[in-house]
Amino acid sequence: MKTILLLVHDDEGQEARLQAALDLTRDVAGHLACLDVTLPPVYGGNRYGGLGASIMLADETEKERINRAEIRARLAQEDVAWSWADAVGDVARAVVEAATLADIIVLNPTLSDHGDPDMRNIVGSVLIDTGKPILAVPVAARGFRAGGRALIAWDGRQSAASTMRACVPLLALSSAVHIVTVGKAIRGTAAADAAVYLSRHNIHASARVLEDNGGGAEAVIEEEARLWRADYIVMGAYGHGRLRETFGGVTKRMLTHSVLPLILGH
Repeated sequence: MKTILLLVHDDEGQEARLQAALDLTRDVAGHLACLDVTLPPVYGGNRYGGLGASIMLADETEKERINRAEIRARLAQEDVAWSWADAVGDVARAVVEAATLADIIVLNPTLSDHGDPDMRNIVGSVLIDTGKPILAVPVAARGFRAGGRALIAWDGRQSAASTMRACVPLLALSSAVHIVTVGKAIRGTAAADAAVYLSRHNIHASARVLEDNGGGAEAVIEEEARLWRADYIVMGAYGHGRLRETFGGVTKRMLTHSVLPLILGH
């Protein structure tokens, strides 16, 4: 895990993304690939809409020009290797196109209710279209501890297994790894089996099965993460299919409410 793709855009989640990406890049001695996306305007308008859209695009372009200069100046002072690319258009599409050689992508789980871009939908689209793990950093977070305590939310599905395998280089850096299943794992692939797999990579994880207390799997996972003092959570996403998750699945609720960084895979 050496190439970290970072979304650069002047929004409320940018500082959290930047600091987490810098920490992760240092921890893995990797390369930070920055993608600066300028959003085209969404203009309801009238018969003068073309002119209005042009003015709005010019404003957005100038805003990103200033942001680009500030972020590049900061990166020049950091002790990481980095590169820069610019794109104009839909954020999810731009990230997908830039992610061919990325090992992990840094986004936010969600922004404010009226935040633009719609980060939660972007996370879902990028996961489905790239198959790459995403580090989703809450807006309030400041940094990411790859050497901290990693909790793996395990349900036995392929998405959970794929995410865990992709994260082996990170989990090898963790000070402790804890695997949690809520209820019965799918297809008989238990948390203990996942722990055995990790042990072959010299990662020695604890494993625990917890009961759903009626508040949903995400509530159990979040409480266990709090009690165990986890620094981040690794989990498979959209295990029941994207359509079902869109209308209230575990992935959506974790993206909305988690106070810890999430590493999501599909």
